[in-house]
This record gives sequence, C-alpha cells and structure tokens, in this order.
Amino acid sequence: MARSSRPSLPEDLPAGPSAALRRGGTPHGPFSPGFWRSPVRGTPFTSVLGLVLLVGLTVLFLTGLLSYAAYNPGLSPVNDKTPDKGILGFYLFAWPTDPPWLYRLTQGVHVTLGLTLVPVLLAKLWSVAPRLFTLPPVRSVAHALERISLLLLVGGALFEFVTGILNVQLDYLFPGSFYPLHFYGAWVFFGAFVVHAVLKTPVALRNLRRLREERKGAGESGEEERDVGGDEGEGRDDLAAPEPDPPTVSRRGALGLVGGGSLLLFATSAGRSFDGPLRETAVLTPHGGPEPGTGPNAFQINKTAAYAGIHPAETSEDAWRLVVAGRTGTVRLDRAGLLALPQHSAALPIACVEGWSTSDQWWRGVRLRDLAALVGHDDPVDVFVESLQRRGAFRRAALRANQVADPRSLLALSVNGEELSPDHGHPARIIVPGAPGVLNTKWVARLTFGDL
Repeated sequence: MARSSRPSLPEDLPAGPSAALRRGGTPHGPFSPGFWRSPVRGTPFTSVLGLVLLVGLTVLFLTGLLSYAAYNPGLSPVNDKTPDKGILGFYLFAWPTDPPWLYRLTQGVHVTLGLTLVPVLLAKLWSVAPRLFTLPPVRSVAHALERISLLLLVGGALFEFVTGILNVQLDYLFPGSFYPLHFYGAWVFFGAFVVHAVLKTPVALRNLRRLREERKGAGESGEEERDVGGDEGEGRDDLAAPEPDPPTVSRRGALGLVGGGSLLLFATSAGRSFDGPLRETAVLTPHGGPEPGTGPNAFQINKTAAYAGIHPAETSEDAWRLVVAGRTGTVRLDRAGLLALPQHSAALPIACVEGWSTSDQWWRGVRLRDLAALVGHDDPVDVFVESLQRRGAFRRAALRANQVADPRSLLALSVNGEELSPDHGHPARIIVPGAPGVLNTKWVARLTFGDL
C-alpha cells in the first residue's frame, strides 16, 4: 500500500515529537504508540507485578531499616556512617542480643528478597515503558508531580538494586561508601514508592477485579478474553499495544516466566543463610557453600588478615598486648594473661550485611563484662573497640551496654576448640550475639569502657 504524501514543512519549525504533535503529525520511535507491539503488555499484567512489588518492596525497606539499626549508629561518631541523617534516624533503638540469630534472619530476608524481586522489577519496568514516552510529557501540575515521583521511583529502584547486588557480590564499583549511598537512596526511593503506591494501588486493585469479571464472563459465554480499562477509566488499556504483533506467549505464561526467574534466584541464594545441605544450593553468591578459612577454624571469612593489613609480627605472642581502659585506669594483658582469666563459651553464628552467615561456631574467651569490671565498671557500659586492621570499614566500632552485659558476649581467643587463625582474628576478636559481622571486630588491640 502506498503511503500518503506529506506537505513539506517550513525549515524554521521546531523538530521532535512534541513539535510533530503541534503540527498535527505523528511522532516516531518510542514516542509513537505503534512502536510498542508486544501483545503481553497491558494493565492486567502490570497490575499483578505492581501488587507483588507493593508487598515485596515494603518488606525490603523495613528489613533495610532494621539492618541499619543493628549497626547502632546512635553510638556517634564511631558507628555512625550517615552523620547528616537528621529525622531519618527517628526510629533507631538499641539493637538486642536476643534472639542471637536476629540479624541473621532480618538481613538474610533483606538480601534474599532483594535478589528474588529482580525479575519482577525488570518486568514491571518493561511493562510500563510506553507510559514513560507518552506525549505531551506533562498535562497538568498533578501529572507533573506524578511524573517526578515516577522518575525518582525508577531511578531509586535501579540505584538501590544495583548497589545492593554489587555489595552482595563484594564488588565495590560505586564511588564512596556503600552505607550512606544505600541509606539515603533507600529513603528517596521509598518516598517516591509511597506516593506512587497511593496513586496506583486503587487502580491496580480495580483492574484486577475487572479482570476477574472479564474472565468469568468470558468463561460463561465462551468468548475470548479482552483487555480491561486503563488508568483513565475510559474503557481502554493505555498500556496495551494498539497494533500488537502475533502472540508468542500468553500473559499468564509471561507471569510464569517472571515467577520462575524469581524462584531460580531464590533457590540459588537463600541457602547461604541456613545450615546444613541447603547451603550447598547457594551457587550464585559469595560464601554460599562451605568455604574454609585459613588455619584450623574452617568456616567462612569476609576479609583476610592480608587484606586488612595485619602483619604477623604485630600479632605474635611477644609483641601483642590488649589495652583495656576504663574508670579506674588502664590494664595491659597478653594472651597468657587473658587465658588466666575465667573462660566462657558460647555457640553463635556470624551474619554479614551481604546476607551470608555461618552456622553456629563454638567460641571461647573472656566475657566483655568481666573485662569491664577489671577497670572499674561493675555495671556494664558502652565499649569502644579498636583493631589492628588498616583497611576496610569499622576498623573502630562501638557496642552498647546491653551487648556488653550479655554473658555470651566474649573477647574470643579460640573457636571450635582451636586457637583463632590469623584470618579469624588471632590473637583476639569480639563475638556478640545478634550483632552484624563487622561489629564482631577482629585483631582487637584496645577496649575502652565508658561514655563514648
């Protein structure tokens, strides 16, 4: 069929899609409705994905807030990686030590759920792509606010997922520290997410209700299913292609494909938060299966002694001394002096921000509250912990009084019946129930008890 000829346009008329609309022409490329030809796109498909993300992203955000609280950033300035957070830290509380697997649970859910939602997020962004290119780009003040929230939502989601996955994979390609980037990015994203959810959740529920009615009516009459109304309530689906290509998969099949991708990511990542054979299934994540550390201890490590800049000479029996400071002065102890103090044992895991954890290991050493008593603190107080390490985050960290008071909180000297290996913190390390791995400081050099 021959195309109709178009009159030539004056050279001084502006070009582009908006100009084409003003001239009465048809925009080309992604701004043209005919550009989007997939028969899978449509309001029903998008609504299902949107409701899954509504629940999943809410849980993701809440577990992220708990992860941040677990670092005890209120112990400022030592643990506070976001000093300008202001009212965004309104909910912070002293992280408990019971149950001892609490951080293992909350961070395991946070990271595993984030990975599982990746196919859903990508499918949702793909499904609404035509709406990002609608013309005119702004129709009213309310529409402009919605578009801004959508921009922040899409950009924030991509930023949070990309930085989170890079952190899980121990690939720190982004500029700056992960902690403030992920923290502030989460608040920007979730603020836009709340606005978008308020605007779109009623629409999504209405569309799903109409879809059920359509299917029920089609089943009773034997007629083919048809698309439900779009966002504007005009009886049309503004996401459906006006001239779709022949279908190669149904919408139900496409949802099954997305769900299958999510299940695959779940099955290949969740195991690293569990003990036993299930850990072997975590093939796509660092520290998934059994990964022995250097020496006799044989369980996972995140940072080796070499990476942290620990020199064997400074951890030798002759050179190393632990400095304990408090109300009544300072005490210096070598390993023999520490071993002469009452020794206690505790079975505790290590759980890290990347979502992986160890099984329970048997730690043995001196209780932190006993060390506090050596320097005049009969009632447990906060403690400032300093390490020999020269590289990595939390070379200095602080623990709250409730963590010092727990009888399972130790300055560990051995694990699983063997002296700590260099990579596991020899000569001494902190182990605290329920605390993130980075607060279980290795290669401890000094403990200062009292107000920080």
